[in-house]
Amino acid sequence: MSLYVLVHGAWHGGACWDRTVPLLESAGHQVHAPSLTGLGDRAHLLGPEVGLDTHVEEVVGLILAEDLTEVILVGHSYAGMIVSAVTDRVPERISHALYVEALVPADGESAADVLPVYQAEFMIQLAESSGDGWRIPPLPELPPPAGLFGVTDPDDVAWLRGTLSDQPLRTLQQPVRLVNPAADGVPRTHIHCAGGERRAVPPLQPNGEPAVVWELDTGHDCMITDPEGLTALLLRIP
Repeated sequence: MSLYVLVHGAWHGGACWDRTVPLLESAGHQVHAPSLTGLGDRAHLLGPEVGLDTHVEEVVGLILAEDLTEVILVGHSYAGMIVSAVTDRVPERISHALYVEALVPADGESAADVLPVYQAEFMIQLAESSGDGWRIPPLPELPPPAGLFGVTDPDDVAWLRGTLSDQPLRTLQQPVRLVNPAADGVPRTHIHCAGGERRAVPPLQPNGEPAVVWELDTGHDCMITDPEGLTALLLRIP
């Protein structure tokens, strides 16, 4: 049995993994897929003080409170920031860090630093136009094949839109701290989606081994558009 902690990306909640969790559990594995503070079913906790550190602390808190070890830590999109920071905090409890269409920061970088400049500027403009200056509304739906975070099926789009929440600006601007050399020994794998925007991946992992990058022929929210394909890749993690 493997133990997975699935961390959703910006604007999403833990429900985005609803099609993936049963597939992993039916294969005999234990899965945690929490909603982060201010998002998903915890959107009522949204506030300007919620930042990257808030989300890192609660994922670390989950791992420690449940005494989880040998964790396969999976982060989607923005949650690459969280995966990196949590691995830095408790590397002895993480067996593998997996980045799904995810940001890969260096020490001291924020999500705004890692994102393409035009995306970061657009999100800041969304926050400034939202009325209070700290809420980033969900990104708009685009024509296919981009859709809503890569989701184009009308029923899935309607469902996904109903689960999305505003994202606090602080999560975009707060830098990550990666200072623990023990975290370098945790192996990493990256999953890129053909319909998403390819994230920059260093050619070498921190442990010195070549980067491992897998591909899925689907949209950015692959846990919704191709849960079977994503699960098959997750199950390849040793």
